[in-house]
Amino acid sequence: MKSAFMVSQHRLITLCVAIICLLLTALYGSLPIQITLGRIAKSIRSESRLGISRTSGKNAKLKVFMYELPRKYNFGLFNRDGPAQEIPWKNLSNLPGPHTQGLKKQHSVEYWMTLDLLDEGGREFRAAQRVSDPGEADVFFVPYFASLSFNVFGVSMRDPETEHDKKLQVGMIEYLSKSPWYQRSGGRDHVLVLHHPNAFRFLKDRLNLSLLVVADFGRFPKGVAALHKDVVAPYSHMVPTYNGDDGTDPFEERTTLLFFQGRVKRKDDGVVRTQLAAILENQPRVHFEEGIATNFTVEQAMQGMRSSRFCLHPAGDTPSSCRLFDAIVSHCVPVIVSDKIELPFEDELDYSEFSLFFSVDEAVRPGFLLGALEKFSKRRWMKMWRRLKQVTRHFEYQHPSQRDDAVNMLWSQIHKKVPAMKLAMHRAKRLKIQDWWKCKRL
Repeated sequence: MKSAFMVSQHRLITLCVAIICLLLTALYGSLPIQITLGRIAKSIRSESRLGISRTSGKNAKLKVFMYELPRKYNFGLFNRDGPAQEIPWKNLSNLPGPHTQGLKKQHSVEYWMTLDLLDEGGREFRAAQRVSDPGEADVFFVPYFASLSFNVFGVSMRDPETEHDKKLQVGMIEYLSKSPWYQRSGGRDHVLVLHHPNAFRFLKDRLNLSLLVVADFGRFPKGVAALHKDVVAPYSHMVPTYNGDDGTDPFEERTTLLFFQGRVKRKDDGVVRTQLAAILENQPRVHFEEGIATNFTVEQAMQGMRSSRFCLHPAGDTPSSCRLFDAIVSHCVPVIVSDKIELPFEDELDYSEFSLFFSVDEAVRPGFLLGALEKFSKRRWMKMWRRLKQVTRHFEYQHPSQRDDAVNMLWSQIHKKVPAMKLAMHRAKRLKIQDWWKCKRL
């Protein structure tokens, strides 16, 4: 079927060229049409034999080969005492569901991407197509639930509890090192989801060539993760999406100016939270409260965000947090205070259309941040609010996936990395001195 389609395309191209040549002949008197068409037809046949396609356009799907790992690396982590831990989970029947709250939910990106590939439904808008032949694949997806493994076994960060998390990481490296496809590329065309900052924490450096799906780059060693080769994914939001704010005047209905609820004492760049607390606590029309994620506090946060115009997103232990995406789906304009944050889908979304950005120095200057928010006009806020309602769909993880939701946006982001990935693979085959341009020149 595919070859017949390609042949018909080649014939159509040849016909179009013939018509052009006839028109040029009529205008200029003579043209070696036979020779020209012959050369063009020969060129098309040659491209077909070489696997060069002129038809790979915007609507082409990313071709993904997914490894069939033993379930102990993915769905078996939901039920560690379950049977058949060495047998892959091959379909959607009787799959365990994701956790509904807590850290296990906000870093569940790995779950949703795997689920999407297991689903054989043929929805035309899907950005990725699973292939059974590795030779057809653009990328190789490794369905290892590294974030869930950390949350199940390694969250205490102490031995011996974390030993099983390390054991799974070692097993994963051994599994990949035996794959001829991994050996062929050095892992450059392999995709792994390491969304939790501590996912795969013992052996991250072994994945420095692979495409990593991350929350940010805060806890990655230098040389392991980078924006040019990796993809930033949104957190799975903790609060439900707000679908009931089409009131007559949402600006006036949101009586709180600025909302924050979360842990105040954080490490690294998160020390800014303590400074902000000193400035913002007890200010009129500001809700600034210490809290940890529980069912009760998530409900409180949902109500608070839905009744606030602006939601504060300061850096935490790493530059990003789930709070930003909770604000987006609550249609509360995010106020981002994080000098090193990288954002999902930023080549397609202009965050300045629905978010405000302050440097740490600006935010901790007494009166500066609140003064800017108090002067913010209703017209400008309404414009951002409307844009938030438009972009919310891009931050939804769901099954089955929907057009332009988080999963399909991620596959599209990965697809855009393929040309650079192929370039790196091809250059690696012939270079005698790797990274020669970094060598000191005389």
